[in-house]
Amino acid sequence: MLETLHYQSYGRSDSNAPCLVLIHGLFGSGDNLSMIRRHFEQDYRVISLDLPDHGQSPWSSAFSFEDYAQQVILTLSSLGIEKANIVGHSLGGKVAMYVTYLKPELVQKLVVVDIAPVSYEPRHNNVLDGLTSVDLSKIDSRKAAQASLEEFVEDVGTQAFLLKSLYQDAAQWKWRFNVDLIVREYLSMAHWPLEDVEIFSGDVLFIKGIKSNYITEKHQSRILKQFPNAKAKMVDAGHWLHAEKPSIVNKLITEHLQDQ
Repeated sequence: MLETLHYQSYGRSDSNAPCLVLIHGLFGSGDNLSMIRRHFEQDYRVISLDLPDHGQSPWSSAFSFEDYAQQVILTLSSLGIEKANIVGHSLGGKVAMYVTYLKPELVQKLVVVDIAPVSYEPRHNNVLDGLTSVDLSKIDSRKAAQASLEEFVEDVGTQAFLLKSLYQDAAQWKWRFNVDLIVREYLSMAHWPLEDVEIFSGDVLFIKGIKSNYITEKHQSRILKQFPNAKAKMVDAGHWLHAEKPSIVNKLITEHLQDQ
C-alpha cells in the first residue's frame, strides 16, 4: 500500500504562495537540497521530501518509479497542493520526471539536476559493496563504519555523505536508507522505463554539471523526444553541482521559474 512521505515545509504558508518541491537523490534525504531550499523559502512554500526508502520516509518491499512517483503525488495531495514546481536531483530527478508522466497537471515547471531520462550502466558498485561491508551489529562508532566504507569508497566526501545517514537508536546503529532494498533493486533504479514516449510538454530545465557524465551529448535527442520543450544549462561542477556552485544553480532555477 502506498504511503505518504516524510517532508519538511519551509517558507511561506499563505494560500497564494507558489509551491516548490525538492526531491533528493540516491542515498540522500531532504536536507541534501537545503542550499536550494534556503534560497527560495522567502518567496515560495518549499516542501523538502524524503524519497521512499530514504530519510524518515517509509520503506518499500520493492522498487518502481511508478510507486515512488505515486507516493510523491499522494503526499502533495495530502497537503492540498494542486500545482507545484518540482526540482529533482539525480534519482530524485527521475522520480520528478515520472511524476510529470503520471500527473502532468500537477507540475507547473520542472527542473532536473544532472540526470537524463535514460537507463545507466551500474556506477555505484563500490558504494554498495562498502555499505554491505559495514556490520551494524558490531560497529561501536561512526569511525568504525567509516573504516569499513573506506576499503571500497576512496573519496572522503562520498564517505561523509553516506555517513550522514548513519544513526544510533537504542545502542543499535542503523542506516536511514534501506540498504537491502537499494542493493537488491539497484539495477531497476538505474533503469528508465519510459524511453520511447513523450512524457511532458511543459516547461523543463535540465541543469548539467560539466564535470559530470550523467548527461551527455548523446542524451540530447532522447531528452527532447520525451520533453519537447526542454531547455538545458551547464554549470562548471560535478554531479553535486547544487552544493559546489549553489549561487549559479539557484540563479538558473530562479530564471526558469520566473520565465513567462
